[in-house]
This record gives sequence, structure tokens and C-alpha cells, in this order.
Amino acid sequence: MKIIHDTDKLPPELQAGAISIGNFDGVHRGHAVIAQRVCKVAKEIDGPSIIVTFSPHPLHILSPKKAPLPLVWTERKAELLATQGIACLCVLQVTKKFLDLTPQEFFDRIVLQRLAAAAIVEGPNFHFGKSRSGTIDVLQNLSRRAQVRSEIVEPITINTSGTFVSSSKIRQLLLEGQVEQANRLLTRPHRLRGKVSQGAGRGAELGFPTANLEQIEVLVPAGGVYAGIVRIAGKRSLAAVHIGPNPTFEETDHKVEIHLLDHSSDLYDQWLEVDILARVRETRSFATVAELQSQLARDVAKCREYANSQFTDVEK
Repeated sequence: MKIIHDTDKLPPELQAGAISIGNFDGVHRGHAVIAQRVCKVAKEIDGPSIIVTFSPHPLHILSPKKAPLPLVWTERKAELLATQGIACLCVLQVTKKFLDLTPQEFFDRIVLQRLAAAAIVEGPNFHFGKSRSGTIDVLQNLSRRAQVRSEIVEPITINTSGTFVSSSKIRQLLLEGQVEQANRLLTRPHRLRGKVSQGAGRGAELGFPTANLEQIEVLVPAGGVYAGIVRIAGKRSLAAVHIGPNPTFEETDHKVEIHLLDHSSDLYDQWLEVDILARVRETRSFATVAELQSQLARDVAKCREYANSQFTDVEK
């Protein structure tokens, strides 16, 4: 998988391919269908398969307070798209000038000149150009005139209610602590990445030492205790993950603490990645330290049981 950051024009070997443009945040099941179609079209036209995404999210420029936290970072997005067969991720730098392009200008400068695309695949809700004024109908008309093949992929629905699989729905589920439901909509479990920092040592005192994660750039689920799988130097370890404050000790800081079930080496200043699999319980206060320790032992047992059952199913 190649990652290209905002080049003026794709190199010759990546031109005349099939593309899809969008945020692709989380790379959920709906994104996977589009990516697979891009790969199929690319094979038919004997060209490369390319996903085009944005950095930052356009709302960070237009309305920063409304901008959502991402579900994945760029390199993770590339990994997930590679599992669908995509050859290249092109990351376009978003500026106010970029967002002011009309649909015609966007198509001419981005699709034709910068990407030199031969085909474009999108979902029915795709919009482009200033104020999102470019619709699918506009895209198809522009493509027809430029002799660029265009295809529309129908969205995936969650259930009989007709609700679409979407990044916003996944964010909602994660913020409600419904990680298992969110993971069913994703192509891989929701993953956090952060740097291990020095904590207060409270976990070690309780008999459950933890690695405290900081500098997390993606959406963190609602508070609670979660079963997880951690990646350390390319290897996987089962984990119990606590997210939120520690009300038993009147600590209000919202933290992400990871207790590794089968790993004990010093991890300070290392970067860790953890797949969040399921919530075991909500955050709560305990009357005594002994009560908390007993609950932590039960939490660890539940996390081990759940993570073990999922271990072989959780891949890259």
C-alpha cells in the first residue's frame, strides 16, 4: 500500500486508474463494499485502485467545534483499505481555498488533472465542491463529458430499519459504550493508539499494574472496563482496559489505562495499539479498596475469557 500526501499529480504508474473520494473514516463495511468495487473496476480497466481521502476533516476548517474525532489515523486507514485490495491511499490537504472549489473546478483539478482518473466509484450520498453542492447527478454528468467511467454503489443497511452503516453511527455507538455493536459495522475492531506515560502507580498498588495511554488522536469509547487485545512489537497480548475517572479514589481525570494479562515488561514511552472488543462493565465507585480489588479480579477474568474467545478472529 502506497500513501501519497497531497502531490500535485500522481506518478505515472498511479494514473488512469479507478478512484473513490471520501473520508473513509473507520473503514466500515460500507466503505469496504466501495473499495472492493474500486478494485474490480481497476482490474477491468487495467489500472491502479486508489482511495482519495482528506486531512484534516473538512469540518476542522469550516466549523472546528463540530469536527468529529477520527475513528482511525492515516496509516491505520491505509492498512484497512489494503486488506480490501486497494493499492494506494492519496491524502489531499484540506484548506479554505480547496473547499472553495466549485464542483466543476474540483472535478477538473482533482479528478482529471491531479488524479488523472479513468473511473470513479462513489456512494449515492457523495457530495463535492463548495458547500457540498456537487451531487451524484453532477458527478455523473461531469464524468460523462470527460469520458470518465462512473459507478454508484448502494449503501449497506444495518437492519430492516434501513439505517445506513456510517461513521457517524459508529461514533454514536462508541460514545454509548456499545463497542460490540460498533465493531459489527467495522471491518476490524475499533483500535486506540497512544504513548505509555508515567502514572500514579495506583494500579500496581492494587495488584493490577497498568500502562497509561496518552496522545490518543482517535475517538475514545465511553467510560468503563473493556476486554482488549494489545499489540507490542508486533505481538498480541490480552488486556483489560479501563477508560474514564477513578471515583473510588476521587480521581476525576479521564484516563485510558491498560492492564496486560500476560505481559510484564517496562513499556514507558512506547507506543501501544489496543483493539477494544467489548465492555465488561461501567465505571463505578467502590466503598472499600478490598471491594475494588475483588471487582478488578472478576473484570480481569471476564476480559481474559472474552478476549481469548476473539483472539483468533482479530487480525491486522
